[in-house]
Amino acid sequence: MEYLIIGLLIITIILEIINILKRRDTNDFTERIGRFETNITKEIGDFKLGFSNNLRNDFEKMNEIIINRLNYINDKVNERIEDNFQKSNKTFNNILERLTKIDEAQKKIDSLSTEIVSLQSVLTDKKTRGIFGEVNLNYILTSVFGEKQTGIYEIQHKLSNGFIADAILYAPSPLGTICIDSKFPLENYEKMTDKSLSNEVRELASKQFKMDVKRHIEAISSKYIVPGETANEAIMFLPAEAIFAEINAYHSDLIKEAYNKKVWITSPTTLMSTLTTLCMILKNIERDKYAAVIHEELSKLSYEFARYKERWDKLNRSIETVSKDIKDINITTEKITKRFNVINSVDVKEINTKD
Repeated sequence: MEYLIIGLLIITIILEIINILKRRDTNDFTERIGRFETNITKEIGDFKLGFSNNLRNDFEKMNEIIINRLNYINDKVNERIEDNFQKSNKTFNNILERLTKIDEAQKKIDSLSTEIVSLQSVLTDKKTRGIFGEVNLNYILTSVFGEKQTGIYEIQHKLSNGFIADAILYAPSPLGTICIDSKFPLENYEKMTDKSLSNEVRELASKQFKMDVKRHIEAISSKYIVPGETANEAIMFLPAEAIFAEINAYHSDLIKEAYNKKVWITSPTTLMSTLTTLCMILKNIERDKYAAVIHEELSKLSYEFARYKERWDKLNRSIETVSKDIKDINITTEKITKRFNVINSVDVKEINTKD
């Protein structure tokens, strides 16, 4: 806008100079030049004043807008910083909490590692392994049947041949009495599965492991299957799932050997399933037994109810006969009553007068 005004002023000056040159009047030219100079000076002064005022107003407005914008940006930045600080603080607290939990878990892992090492040191002894298997077996029996269920199972039962079974089950017919013996062939199994050992040592341990299991199967078959006293089969309980899985996965000849000797190999999981099934069978037998008793009692009750119905029919007939007799007696009574009424209504004096 300012450049346009300046351009117009320049054009106006040029036009005035042209007019003055056309007139070629020096005095008039001087006078016109003076007036023109005065006007130009005034207009330039007014223009400077107006331009300065406009420029000041624009600057103040721009300054105000900039200040407002800066305040808005500052508020947004503070808000964003506060929000990020809260999120960072929350994340930091979560990290601290996770670190605390990790530290606790690490302590538990260290404690568990110590307990595992302690357990391994215990299981290195055959006697303690035997005790461990018996305790585990007792725990499973108690979990399935409850404590002190002498009618269902017994612990450390002595047979007639003098051998003592770790547990004995009084299963229903046709199973009969089943002996359970706990075995824990751990030493050679650990050597066989230890990859840090050489192949020769591991192969030798594998052969020895098979011999151990076969020896246990033979011992259970000869000691705990007694004709006329126990069932024709017995159970070998392996307290370790890993050993049971090893036998079933890679040693089918041991499974066949156990089958031929009537010895069923079980782990904690499979024994628990077997005993649970047996428990359900026992409950069904008890239920069937009580159902037979109820059926017998219902038969007796049906006979008594038939006698009751017969007697009730007889009594009903008697009641009907008595009711008919009472009705007849009521009719006779009514007739007699009417006769008496007729007799009472006769005037004896009137009869004598007529006579």
